[in-house]
Amino acid sequence: MKRVSKNTGYFKSFDGTRIYYEVRGAGKPLVLAYGIGCLINHWQQQIKYFSSRYKVITFDYRAHHLSEIPQDRTHINVDSLARDVRCLLDHLELETASFWGHSFGAQIITRVYDMFPQSISNLVFVNGFVSDPIRGMFGNEVAGSFFNLFKSGYKTLPETLSFLWRRAVNNPLAIQFSSLAGGFNLSLTSLKDVEIYARGVASMDLDAFITLFESMMKFDGRPVLERIDVPVLIIAGSKDSVTPLHFQEEMNRRIRNSHLLVVPYGSHCTQLDMPEFVNLRIEKFLKENSY
Repeated sequence: MKRVSKNTGYFKSFDGTRIYYEVRGAGKPLVLAYGIGCLINHWQQQIKYFSSRYKVITFDYRAHHLSEIPQDRTHINVDSLARDVRCLLDHLELETASFWGHSFGAQIITRVYDMFPQSISNLVFVNGFVSDPIRGMFGNEVAGSFFNLFKSGYKTLPETLSFLWRRAVNNPLAIQFSSLAGGFNLSLTSLKDVEIYARGVASMDLDAFITLFESMMKFDGRPVLERIDVPVLIIAGSKDSVTPLHFQEEMNRRIRNSHLLVVPYGSHCTQLDMPEFVNLRIEKFLKENSY
């Protein structure tokens, strides 16, 4: 197998926040945006497959992992993350790229298109959403009520809630619950990948996570979808209970000439569940929509 070089670095974004990024391979650029609280590891199968023929660019969002928390915490929002992406392209001296967004990453790349449409050659949405994913999650309003209760508790007892948060997300039962709830399909995805995700979430600054989570809930990119005029591939998982199929179906209806792929047995992480299937379909999309 051809060895692919990996280059890492940091750049200062519009407000001076240092953002971490990784670049693998050479060729036409692909920019991969993960879900809220996730890690670059969520794209591991796509990085391995595509970096032999493309320049694959991944990065950590502000307030995530190796990137800094901005000094001005009002800059923890969807708009700031979209501006980070444009700054990333400027740093790498790239005019345009193919943008892929998993879960919350779909909001980010939609906002990038809204703010910097000239930066995007085509779009790939994986288990994505562009409006509040909490409303009606699991078929009821429990998730939204829990978030509001958790936020209130954090304001009252921040240190206690931070400790309990780290303990909870690292608990083996929580990992099993996340899979049962449709976050992962453990019959297809390695438990190790789920554990890595849990450790990543636990390492985050809880105040920053809550702030960004609220921005995610308030964001509504549906009007933007109707203005998108670049090629779009939408991938959904038939067993995704976190962001069910109706989210992706609405995106498909609103985006002209978009294509929807429903992955059988796919959870909220179809790119980890069935990487070969997903990679081949994305590769076909890229070949059909050369840029």
